[in-house]
Amino acid sequence: MDKLTDKQKKELKRIIIALVMFILLMITEHLILPHLSISGGPESAPQMPNIIAGAAIDILYIAAYLIVGHDVLRKCLLGIKNKQLFDESFLMTVATFGAFGCGELEEAVAVMLFYQIGEFFQGYAVGRSRGAITELMSIAPDYANRETADGSTEVIDPDDIQVGDVLVIKPGEKIPTDAVVIEGHGFINTAALTGESVPRSVGEGDQVISGCINGDDLLRVEALKEYDDSTVVQILEMVETAASKKSKTENFITRFAHYYTPAVVIAAVVLAVVPPLISGRFTEVFGTWLLRACTFLVISCPCALVISVPLAFFGGIGAASKKGVLVKGSNYLEMMAVLDTVVTDKTGTLTEGVFRVSSTLAAPGHDEADVIKYAAAVEAGSTHPIGAAIIAACSDPFPGSAVKDNVNHAGKGAEASVDGDRIAVGTSKLFDELGIEIPAESKASGEAGGTHCYVAKNGIYIGTVTVADMPKAEAAQAVKEMRAEGVRRIVMLTGDSKETAAETAAAVGISDYRAELLPQNKVRAAEELLAELGGEDEKANRSRRLAFIGDGINDAPVLSRADVGIAMGSLGSDAAIEAADIVIMDDKLSRIPAVIRIARKTIGISKANIVFALAVKFVCLALGAVGLANMWTAVFADVGVAVICILNSMRMLSE
Repeated sequence: MDKLTDKQKKELKRIIIALVMFILLMITEHLILPHLSISGGPESAPQMPNIIAGAAIDILYIAAYLIVGHDVLRKCLLGIKNKQLFDESFLMTVATFGAFGCGELEEAVAVMLFYQIGEFFQGYAVGRSRGAITELMSIAPDYANRETADGSTEVIDPDDIQVGDVLVIKPGEKIPTDAVVIEGHGFINTAALTGESVPRSVGEGDQVISGCINGDDLLRVEALKEYDDSTVVQILEMVETAASKKSKTENFITRFAHYYTPAVVIAAVVLAVVPPLISGRFTEVFGTWLLRACTFLVISCPCALVISVPLAFFGGIGAASKKGVLVKGSNYLEMMAVLDTVVTDKTGTLTEGVFRVSSTLAAPGHDEADVIKYAAAVEAGSTHPIGAAIIAACSDPFPGSAVKDNVNHAGKGAEASVDGDRIAVGTSKLFDELGIEIPAESKASGEAGGTHCYVAKNGIYIGTVTVADMPKAEAAQAVKEMRAEGVRRIVMLTGDSKETAAETAAAVGISDYRAELLPQNKVRAAEELLAELGGEDEKANRSRRLAFIGDGINDAPVLSRADVGIAMGSLGSDAAIEAADIVIMDDKLSRIPAVIRIARKTIGISKANIVFALAVKFVCLALGAVGLANMWTAVFADVGVAVICILNSMRMLSE
């Protein structure tokens, strides 16, 4: 077993003591006493030692009962005091006291003992299922090292961090808030947040998020957020609120237990009283029917349901968190199990969200390296993502002194004198204005997706640089796996041009896409798709659900509108993470089919537990009511069924 808590160790100790006592008492009562031969003296004298031995055994049975069951009795008394009678402690107390009243001490101790063994196992199982989630709680930093004006450091509470503070992260320490590295280079462990075991390399200018652990090198970082706004706090808030958002299955079990428990208590009272009254021999048969009623109560305990079903969902949420996916409630896990339509944003979700030079085309008589070199010279100093991508692709740039007389054409491109030659870089519209002809074959090759920057030297076209936001490496495989998991329809929504949208969609295997959409148009498109599934209301009782995947601020309205909003957490905006129901911490689309598998397994286990537990209980209840089930049958119907259901639920921990 994993490491037990102090409380669990104490519980296990008294269970073992009571179990040893119970076994020894059974051996003594059934194997030793019957074979003892007492001789001599009057005829009645030999019975006296056996009477004393029997009384001693009864006292020891009661002692074993109190050792293992005193906390159940205390909970029962507190429930009576607080007018909350109908719980498991009340059922077990009434049932075992009834068995004592009928002289069935052995059965009474056995029921309480095995009930406590089941409770111990349940506590251990719940602890195991919470393990993956409680590990997340340990990512919160205890302190921060803030650099003072004189260069020294002071230890402060993370709550005291201000934006702009310079923090010193020593090897092995947690990063206290989201920040940017200003000095140092090393590796940080992001496993607790993303599930990624490989450390991530960071250096000057790289952003780091709170909760990660610094490697072997000292880092100086500048705080970008206060602690209360940091990623780690957002995650902890998600974890803390996840349990409050129950699935329909869990809510059904809660409602069921609310009515079921009082109903079986009333049924047990009727079973104990009515048949003896009808028989006309109340005094003679009351003991028999009372024992049947006590057996009925033990069988009726709903712990198999009220523990195993939430345990399965908690295990599912924990299994998802191990893969770097935070699910904000079991209701969203339940919806993922019946996912029919996935709607996804393009930039930063299906694509990397970073512009790169995807291809370079040189006109006859010119070299591709020269085309990039001239384009990079004109874009020098540009902060536009396209210009930055061209600059990054140039391995041999012109010196800054070679570039003069820059002219910017807003939204179209730029011109500059580069080493004595006049270079123009821009769109076909800019070239039309400058009177520069682009060969038809070059224009045709530029009609595919991506942004095409035409390059001219001294008024003559020399080549084309295509800049594109490249699809993520795993995007096509993730789309394929989602379909394999039963997702019927995948739709891409984007504000980009139709050409760019078509190219990205084809690259990742999506045939249904809508381009040139404003944020409000994305919401409208999602609502249309929801209507096709049978209703726009996210609470509608639909058998098919819609999920939206996004990462930007403009995706927040759609994330909120979908049945399940899935945000890319690592690169995603705070607004998107806040609006989402599920957060993928490492931005890997492959996590989505994995979560669908986890969700379906969770639902399957929950339904199996419900059917099995109710079937066994109703059969045993019927047998108990007619006297065909004894206390040992009751123990199996209660503890045995609960343990089997819990073992079934614990299969989620292997995901």
